Amino acid sequence: MNNTRYFFFTGKGGVGKTSVACATAINLAQSGKKVLLVSTDPASNLDDVLEIKVEQHPTEIPGIPSLWALNLDPEEAAKDYREKVVGDYRGILPDEVIASMEEQLSGACTVEIATFDLFTRLLSDPAVASGYDHIVFDTAPTGHTLRLLALPKAWSGFMTDNVRGTSCIGPLAGMFEQKQRYEGTVAALSDPGLVTLTLVTKPDGPALSEACRASRELGELGLTNQRLIINGVLDYTGNDPVADAFKLQQSESLKRMLAELSQLPSQIVPLLPNPPVGIDGLKLLAERMRYPEKKVIVWDFSNEGSEPPLSIPVGLGTVVDDLNRRERGVILVMGKGGVGKTTVAAAMALALSERGRRVKLSTTDPAAHLDLALAGAGKELTVSRIDPAVEVAAYREEVMSTVGKELDEDGRALLAEELASPCTEEIAVFRAFARTVDQAEDCFVVLDTAPTGHTLLLLDATQSYHRQVENTTGDVPEEVRRLLPRLRDPEFTHILLVTLAQATPVLEAQRLQEDLRRAGIEAAWWLINQTWTGVPTSNSVLRSLSRAEKPWIDKVINNLARKAIRIPWLIKAPRGREGLTQLFNKGKD
Repeated sequence: MNNTRYFFFTGKGGVGKTSVACATAINLAQSGKKVLLVSTDPASNLDDVLEIKVEQHPTEIPGIPSLWALNLDPEEAAKDYREKVVGDYRGILPDEVIASMEEQLSGACTVEIATFDLFTRLLSDPAVASGYDHIVFDTAPTGHTLRLLALPKAWSGFMTDNVRGTSCIGPLAGMFEQKQRYEGTVAALSDPGLVTLTLVTKPDGPALSEACRASRELGELGLTNQRLIINGVLDYTGNDPVADAFKLQQSESLKRMLAELSQLPSQIVPLLPNPPVGIDGLKLLAERMRYPEKKVIVWDFSNEGSEPPLSIPVGLGTVVDDLNRRERGVILVMGKGGVGKTTVAAAMALALSERGRRVKLSTTDPAAHLDLALAGAGKELTVSRIDPAVEVAAYREEVMSTVGKELDEDGRALLAEELASPCTEEIAVFRAFARTVDQAEDCFVVLDTAPTGHTLLLLDATQSYHRQVENTTGDVPEEVRRLLPRLRDPEFTHILLVTLAQATPVLEAQRLQEDLRRAGIEAAWWLINQTWTGVPTSNSVLRSLSRAEKPWIDKVINNLARKAIRIPWLIKAPRGREGLTQLFNKGKD
């Protein structure tokens, strides 16, 4: 462990980033340092991992002297930011002007800049951070992290170049006082003596590829002091076919690790017999990170019988049968990053296609690993990706050639400045999402959606899009007008919530279901993916993981899902036609 003041943890969703960040903070605190643990993730699960309520101000962690934690809540931060900008004008300006200002400050950019404003205080304001020896940031999944860390340069440049004084984040005059702090943040992030960036990955292809991309892009942003943690590696020698296959899959992925990752200082963290949640579980993980040579203590199963069966169908076949009764529709595959959404989406599209349905498969996920999952299968499918860079370029060109054509030189300059803001990407990607859904008039459209936070931004945009688009084109496409009623129609839209049988993925999927219900959208199925339950293995670590799954499977069946299935871990990786077909097998526990 080096002695930089700031530690950042990033990686693909589901790799154990939050747990590793928490364990690192515990190790620092137990070494006698005063530590602040911060989550900047819009879909933060810090509360779930610590099993305590973490507030927006430093919360002392019971049982860990010298450790505090806080959540940067984007929505609360945006609410506070709006009031900071608008509050002084209440009772002075007319109500309609106040309403207009609040509308202007209701977009995605306000959430970004408000959260970032809190982030910069912690990173560059000595008055806030001076009470801690180290600040550990549990950052969001990779795509959001890259955007967050790019914001210092993006926003300082935007403020410098924008001479009009307004933007989608409101009156910029009120932000120039923060410009020096933002520039200080840029300098701090690129100082290897101050910042350590830890890439967390699991030993599988998509996670390693994502870590490689993040390493490269973060390096371009000046974050060169990087290290790598490979989490969840099975420490095993024996003669068990399942454990052998699992270890072989991990080993082959690690052998294919790209050269630029192999150059980073790295640490392997073993797969633990129980998910590291709660203070005791995190202390165990912290100990394993300090002393990796220590053997894992697991439950002795020698005198135990088999686990009683669960009342839940096995395999995707039941879900495919249900959806195949219809002629068309949108299938949205949703859930926390890293739970296997891409694999499930590819398998569903392939199964429906093999039953004679016309299917279009697409993704709104910036990571976009559909090609890896299909591995050449499904050539009869129409496969596409909503590429943010392409959509933004097309949207800018459209607006400048229509609305901009009627403006004078000053008006075109103002419009170009507005289109330079990050909000443009949100609008452009959302338009593509609406167009994709609109294609389901005479076929099935299967959407591998992004991790939960990004997905909710897209769904939330159904409510706020009209207001935002009027500021540019003044026109709302018909597919956007139709979108929310379609998402609310259970005969047209079918939500598949994918989770793992673990605390954090289940609780996050539960929150997602609650948000969907508030929007009038109901999940059709819960899919519990990659379960060890029912997998015949004598390996004590894998059997311990199976035991730990039961209460979460019970919670899904009995409390959360109207309909649910589970998909067991497979010896043969579910890639390509043969691999994906394994997911359709139907049965009962």
